[in-house]
Amino acid sequence: MAADTDSHANRPAQQPYRVGFLLIENFTLIALSTAVEPLRMANQLAGSELYSWKLLTDGGGYARASDGITMVPDGSIQEEHSFDLVIVVAGIDVPHSFSRTEVSWLKQMARRHVLLGAVCTGPYVLASAGLLDGHSCSAHWECLEAMQEGFPRVQTNNRLFTVERERMTCTGGTVPMHMMLSFLARRHGKELSNAISHMFVCDRVREDSEQQPMPMHPRLACAQPKLAEAAQLMEANIEEPIELQELATLAGISRRQLERLFLKHMGCTPSRYYLRVRLNRARRLLKQTSCSIVEIASMCGFISATHFSRCYRKVMGRAPKHERMDADTPVATDTALAEASFSSPSLQALRRARTEPTYGTFLGRGHGSGEDTGSG
Repeated sequence: MAADTDSHANRPAQQPYRVGFLLIENFTLIALSTAVEPLRMANQLAGSELYSWKLLTDGGGYARASDGITMVPDGSIQEEHSFDLVIVVAGIDVPHSFSRTEVSWLKQMARRHVLLGAVCTGPYVLASAGLLDGHSCSAHWECLEAMQEGFPRVQTNNRLFTVERERMTCTGGTVPMHMMLSFLARRHGKELSNAISHMFVCDRVREDSEQQPMPMHPRLACAQPKLAEAAQLMEANIEEPIELQELATLAGISRRQLERLFLKHMGCTPSRYYLRVRLNRARRLLKQTSCSIVEIASMCGFISATHFSRCYRKVMGRAPKHERMDADTPVATDTALAEASFSSPSLQALRRARTEPTYGTFLGRGHGSGEDTGSG
C-alpha cells in the first residue's frame, strides 16, 4: 500500500470515519452490500461508531440496482458533504450509466484529497474522470477490455483489488468485502478484521495479490491445475494467439495431454476453447467500445475482418455488426419486457442485462458442438 493511502489508513482515530457511496444507475447490489457490511460490523464489534456512511446519487433521487431493486439515497452530490472516503458503486452498462455531474463531483473530491474507491465496474467511472491515470487498477473482468482500450494511461491488472496512492479499486461480487477487510486491518489491526470475517462466516480473507478467476469453474481449475494454467495462457494471449504446441510446453505437458484434458473436462478441443475465449472478448469489445470491427478482429488475433466475421457468425450464431446493433439499440424497444417492467424487478434486471456481453451466452456454450474454425 502506497504512502498516500497509508496516510488515510493510519490517520488518528477521528470518529466516525466518513464514507460516501456514490450509486451509479444499474449498480450491482452485491458489490454495495459487501462494501458496506464490514463497516457496519466494525461498529457492532467495536461497540462504537467507528464509521458512518451515506448513499448518494446525482440528483438525490432513487437509485435502481441491476436487479431492479430501488434504493433511497441519504443525499445528493449537489449537497455539501465532508467525506474521508468515497466509493463509486457501478454495475451493468457502465459506459452509459453515469453523468458529467458525477464525474465533476469526483474530480472535486480528488482535489480535496479524499480517498477514492470503486467496486465492480466503478473503476470505469473513475477512469473516465481521469482519476486513475498513472495508477494501477483492478476491475471486474467483464469491463477490463473496455478500460484497456479506452484508457491507455490506466495500468489495469487482473488482481482482486488494488490499493495505491489515494485510490482503492476492486472487482465485483464478494471481493469488495475483502478489500474493506484489508482496509480495516490497516486502520485497526487484524484482530478486528478477523473478527468481522468470522461474523460473516468467511473462512479466509483474500489478499490483494490474488488474481480474479476468469470464467472457468473454480473447482475444476483447482482439480486440474494444468488445464487452468493453459486456459489462463489463452486469456493472456488473445491478440497474438499461441500455437497449441507452445501452449502445451508452457503449461509443462505434451500436446496430446493438453488435448485429452480439454476433451475430458471441457468437452471440446483446445483450439475450439481458445476460439471461444477470443470471440467472447470480441463480443465484449463490440458491446462496450466504439472500436471498428476491423480493429476488434486484430485485437482478438484474427488475420482479417472477413475471417473474424465468418468465425463469429458460425460460433455465436450472428454477425458482429448485428451484435453491435443490439448493443446500440435502446433497451426500451423490447416491448414484451417493457410492459412487465413495472410489476417485476426480475424482468427489469433481465431487460437491462440485454446490453451486457454475457447476456445469453450460457445457452450458447455447447463446448462439444461444431467444428474448429481455426486459430486465425
